[in-house]
Amino acid sequence: MPHDLYERDVLAWSIHQAELLRLMASGERVNDIDWEHVVEEIEDVGISELNAVHSLLRHMLVHLLKLNGWPHLGACRHWRGEVIAFQTDAERRFAPSMRQRLDLAALYARAVQQIEPLQYGGSPGLLPPAACPVTLDELLTAPCTALEAAFRAA
Repeated sequence: MPHDLYERDVLAWSIHQAELLRLMASGERVNDIDWEHVVEEIEDVGISELNAVHSLLRHMLVHLLKLNGWPHLGACRHWRGEVIAFQTDAERRFAPSMRQRLDLAALYARAVQQIEPLQYGGSPGLLPPAACPVTLDELLTAPCTALEAAFRAA
């Protein structure tokens, strides 16, 4: 295999490297493994999953803030559906080691920044809670109605 395959076609490279690793795992002697990139890609898999969960949780918070800020708009039903979809995906992809790497306060601050310039129905929304009114565990598992109630109560 050409040495520049990683740069030219990462899919073909990954399939080839997986074949070589399987051969090595079965006891065959293999000399062509691109260890530098294999190690880098393995690290990237975890970071990619962490970033995906981070993004899903932020999107959840944005939609919860919209529900809190504009509770009487027709879009609320759509926003609830989005919260549920994002939560389902976040819960499925969440791994225990992510807990120490997810900063809920920073995620919440970013979500607040994202909705600040928004206006729906010609008006700005109600002020968001000063701090995130739910925990990470609640965000991952609580029903949307409970999350909405926590935002209203804050």
